[in-house]
Amino acid sequence: MDVLKESHELEFDEVVLDDAKEARVRELILFNDDVNTFEHVIDALVDVCEHDLLQAEQCTYIVHYNGKCSVKNGSYLRLKPMKEGLIDRGLAAVIN
Repeated sequence: MDVLKESHELEFDEVVLDDAKEARVRELILFNDDVNTFEHVIDALVDVCEHDLLQAEQCTYIVHYNGKCSVKNGSYLRLKPMKEGLIDRGLAAVIN
């Protein structure tokens, strides 16, 4: 009986750890490049990250002048499709 109890507790602990990892707040970071135009980056942030126009413009200028910008916060599962959407548009982005 003790073996069954230990096995069940281990499975429960692993599930809790996986849920905690997914709940951690992460950042979607966009990096500067010498290829894409301001308009392209702004359009991508509006379409992919659901920024309003002003927020997209501000992030684009931050990326241009600082080399990178945190453009969205959230769980990994929420940010992953946004990262892939930015990459599909030729932008450099990572989840940190």
